[in-house]
Amino acid sequence: MKANFESIINDTKPVIVDFHALWCGPCKVQSPILKEVASEFGERIRVIKIDIDQNQQVADQYRIQSVPTVIVFKSGQIVWRQSGVVSKNQLAGILNQHL
Repeated sequence: MKANFESIINDTKPVIVDFHALWCGPCKVQSPILKEVASEFGERIRVIKIDIDQNQQVADQYRIQSVPTVIVFKSGQIVWRQSGVVSKNQLAGILNQHL
């Protein structure tokens, strides 16, 4: 998983990574928001979901302490990060800055 994750976040287009857990209520709220953003931005971005219980090494590497935590990567660098539910407008604004 780690090698594949690294190759995904090293893309030149923005990559939204949703660190979540199946037992997390707010994560269930975040999921449809991310789907809307993904459909609006299409091929210009990528959205991936990382279950922290299944991928503890990656979660530890990025010091995920609460879920959901959304991180936007571009060319392997973190360009934005926030814990808690992120609104569609806020995400769209961040992505537009990095396209």
